[in-house]
Amino acid sequence: MKISKYIFAAAAVFGVAFGASAAVTLPAILTDGMVVQRGVPVKLWGTADPGETVTARSNAKKSRAVSVAADSLGRWSLELPALKAGGPYTISVNDLKIDDVLSGDVFLCSGQSNMELPVRRVTDMFADEVAAYENISIRQYAVPQTTAFHGPLSDTSSAAWKPCTQQNVMAFSALAYFFAKELYAATGVPVGIVNASWGGTPVEAWTSEETIARWPADLAKKKLYEDDGYRERIKKLEGENYARWNKQLYLSDPGRTGDVQWSDFNLDDSDWDTVDLLESDWAYDPRSARHYPGSHWLRRHVSLDAGQAAGDATLRLGCFEGADSAFVNGTFVGTVGYQYPPRIYKVPAGVLREGDNVITVRGISGGGRARFVLDKPYKLILADGSEVSLEGQWRHRTGARMPQGPGMEFYHYTPVVLYDAMIAPLFNVPFAGVVWYQGESNVGNRAEYADKLTAMIADWRKGFGRSDMPFYIVELADFLHKSDVGGRRAWAEMRARQAEVADADPAATLIRNSDLGEWNDIHPLDKKTLGKRVAEAVTKSLPVKK
Repeated sequence: MKISKYIFAAAAVFGVAFGASAAVTLPAILTDGMVVQRGVPVKLWGTADPGETVTARSNAKKSRAVSVAADSLGRWSLELPALKAGGPYTISVNDLKIDDVLSGDVFLCSGQSNMELPVRRVTDMFADEVAAYENISIRQYAVPQTTAFHGPLSDTSSAAWKPCTQQNVMAFSALAYFFAKELYAATGVPVGIVNASWGGTPVEAWTSEETIARWPADLAKKKLYEDDGYRERIKKLEGENYARWNKQLYLSDPGRTGDVQWSDFNLDDSDWDTVDLLESDWAYDPRSARHYPGSHWLRRHVSLDAGQAAGDATLRLGCFEGADSAFVNGTFVGTVGYQYPPRIYKVPAGVLREGDNVITVRGISGGGRARFVLDKPYKLILADGSEVSLEGQWRHRTGARMPQGPGMEFYHYTPVVLYDAMIAPLFNVPFAGVVWYQGESNVGNRAEYADKLTAMIADWRKGFGRSDMPFYIVELADFLHKSDVGGRRAWAEMRARQAEVADADPAATLIRNSDLGEWNDIHPLDKKTLGKRVAEAVTKSLPVKK
C-alpha cells in the first residue's frame, strides 16, 4: 500500500479539534493489487479506535462514500457498491489507499500438495507454454502457511497479491494457474486465486473444532497438542535427534570420512559391485534382500567427445525414495531432501571433460526404502542437444548402515489448526466458489471421508455465510503400479467417497481426474487438462464480460 496503515489524523467537529486517532488497519488480504468478486458488494473490514468513524469509497464512476463507526472493541466493517468487472480501481479507507484493484471472479483454491504444487514443478511438460504467457489480470494471493491451536485467527500473516508475470508465475499453484488461464479466456474478466493449501494435510486439519468433536479421537489429538511449550519441546528434541542421526551418518560413512572422497573423479571404483539402477526390486546391499537405512553410493562412467563435453549440461536423475546429493567429476551439482521433487541438476560449463566422466550419487534413506523410481528420466542432456542415457548398470558400494531415522511430528496435520489459521481469517472475502483438491492423506481412513468432507464443506459455507457456495471437488488421480492391487483398490474406494459427496450436494461438482494420473508419481504433471476441466465446470454458472 502506498500509505502506511498506521496513520494519525486530527479531526474537527463543529470547530473543536480532537486528539489524534488510533491507526485504521486493514487485514493482510486487502492490499494493493487485490481482486474483488464482481457482482457483489465490496466488503472491507479492519480495526480503529472504538467509536471512530471509518469512511471508504472507490474511484468508480458514480461511486459514493460509505461510513461506519468502529464498535466498542475497535472492529468495523462496511460494504461498497459492487465494482464493474475490470479495473484497475483505487479504494480509499480514511487516509489509506488500496491501488490497482481489479474486479472479476475470485476463487478459494485449497487442499494438499496437488493444489499447492507450483508451476515450476510441471515445467517438464509445459515450460514453453508458461514462458510464452503473461496476464496481469490473473493474480494469486498465497495464504501464508501457519497453524492456530487456540481458536480462529482474525487475520493471516502478511502476504501480497501477485500478477501472473514471468517474475511470479513459477510460484503459482499449477492447477490454479491453468484453471485461471482457461477461465479468463472463457469469461474475459480478471481472475483472483486465493491459494490456501498445504502438502500432506488431511481433511480434519481444515475442519472446525465444533464439527471435529463428532470424531472424539480427532478432537483428542488436537487437545493433545494445544500446549505451546509441549510442542516446542518436541521440536527441540526432534532437532537434537536429527542432528545426532546425521552426525553419526557422516562419521559412519567411509565415502565421506576416508582418505579419498567417494565422489572424487580419481577414485578407483573398479572393485565396486554393479547394480541395475532401475531394477524394481534390487537392494543396494548385495548381501541383503532388502534395502537398509543409511547411505548408498552409486557411480556411473560416461565417455564424451570434445564437442559433447563443451558447455554446460543438465543431469536428470528421476526421483529417489529418500534424499540424494549428486556430483559430476567430483563437483557437487545439487541435492534434494525428499522423494517427490524431480532431480534436475545443472552441470556448469567446464565440469565435463573429453573422455571419461564420472557421475556420483550419494543416496540417503531414513526408512530403508532407498531406490530410484521407475519410468522417470535418467539421462545427461548435453549442450549440443544430444543425450546420454543413464539407465542400466551403475557401480555401487555400501556407505553407512544406520538404524531407522528419527520420527517427526507435523503439526499442520493436526485437526482444526488450518481451519482456524488459514480459512477462518478469509470469511469476510466473497468468493465465486471453492476448488478443493485433497484426499491422498485420507486414503487410510477413507471409510470416514464422505462424512468428514461433507462436514467440512458445511463448516466453510457457514463461515462464509453462503449455504449454496459452490465446491469443485477434484477426484484423486490414478496412482500406484498395477501390481499393487490392494493399494489401487483403496484409491478407487477413495474416489468413490469423493463422488458420493458430490452426488449428494446440489452445489458440489466432481472434477474427473483419475485418467490423468501417473502410477509412479503422486503429483501428476498434467495440471493443464485438469485446470481446463475445472474451468469448464465453473463457466457453466458464470457470465461472460458484458
